[in-house]
Amino acid sequence: MMKMMKKLKDYDFTLIITPILLTAFGTVMIYSASMVSAVVEGFESTHYLFKQLQWFMLGLVGFAFCALFPYKYYQRLIKPIILVIIVLLVGVLLFGEVRNNAKSWFQLGPIHLQPAEFAKLGLIMYLASVYSKKQSYIDEFNKGVLPPLILTGLMLGLIVLQPDIGTAFIIFLIACTIIFSSGIRFKHLFILVAIGLIVLAIALPNMVTDTRIDRFTGAYEPFEAPETGGYHLIQSYIAIGVGGLTGEGLGQSVQKLGYLMEAHTDFIMAIISEELGFVGVVIVIGMLATIVLRGLFIANKCKDSFGALLAIGISSMVGIQAFINLGAISGVLPITGVTLPFISYGGSSLLILLISMGILNNIAKSVNEERQQPETVKEQPGLEKNVLNYRGGRPWSS
Repeated sequence: MMKMMKKLKDYDFTLIITPILLTAFGTVMIYSASMVSAVVEGFESTHYLFKQLQWFMLGLVGFAFCALFPYKYYQRLIKPIILVIIVLLVGVLLFGEVRNNAKSWFQLGPIHLQPAEFAKLGLIMYLASVYSKKQSYIDEFNKGVLPPLILTGLMLGLIVLQPDIGTAFIIFLIACTIIFSSGIRFKHLFILVAIGLIVLAIALPNMVTDTRIDRFTGAYEPFEAPETGGYHLIQSYIAIGVGGLTGEGLGQSVQKLGYLMEAHTDFIMAIISEELGFVGVVIVIGMLATIVLRGLFIANKCKDSFGALLAIGISSMVGIQAFINLGAISGVLPITGVTLPFISYGGSSLLILLISMGILNNIAKSVNEERQQPETVKEQPGLEKNVLNYRGGRPWSS
């Protein structure tokens, strides 16, 4: 018993308690935000609540398993993981269900799976594994930097074809974060940015549609089109403004009564603001920031390059997704259909997030065990001192 308790102490309780509390709070808010729309759609008022609870329970199982499973073994499983994800991304284009003008979902009876969510974590594992092995020659662009980007581009292309631009953009930014943290030279980074801009310039004419133009117009000039492109943002503004400091009270939102669409998914923070006010918003953002910063702290302490990059990738996934969601409901960014981590309704997203937190906890456990036995630790080349300050185990290169 004492030995088991000692092992439990090696886990990061901040990264256990915070995600679970956020998910539990999100489940309550999903019920509040969806009870009316569920009835309008012909379901019981608890329809979305119980579906999210099912994913919550499954996510907790995944969380516990991944917290116990040694993260270093994922390097041995990278090839089958990536192969399965590629098959799923191709399969959803051929056999997937169209929802919100995107062919992004598999429907398996009552269960809906979104392969792009699994692609996030899969690509993080892949890039962390590949770039951790390339630390000795990360300065060589053709050999050290470029090869993994081919597979990254393939996965992004398959997601764009759905089309799911929001998820593709998140994955692109996650990939950039991992590559940047791996020790790439600044001049190589500029080359990658130039290549990305060229690809974007070529693809942009085919990506521009009336719907996407309306989203940009709605984000930055919502009152020019209050009944079309700007409608959702205006309703979000109303919800945020009405909430004030402490909100109207849990369950007392008016905007969820058919005014604000997708209130339990994309715009759930607007409902939180209306019902719980500025105080509720600050608490949620603070908890999300705690997860991101704690993940980066673990990456900073991890002497294993794969673990450090994996922790950075997971932390950036949570931070980037939260930033894009919050940017959309506040008019800083166009509306892209990106959900708020741990809070919004969405089974695939919640499952992957809780699994990711389990992996992050296992990295934290490994870091704490190494700190207790410093004489037995053998540092790996690259990223061995401080990922955030040394990028590849050496000072910032140019």
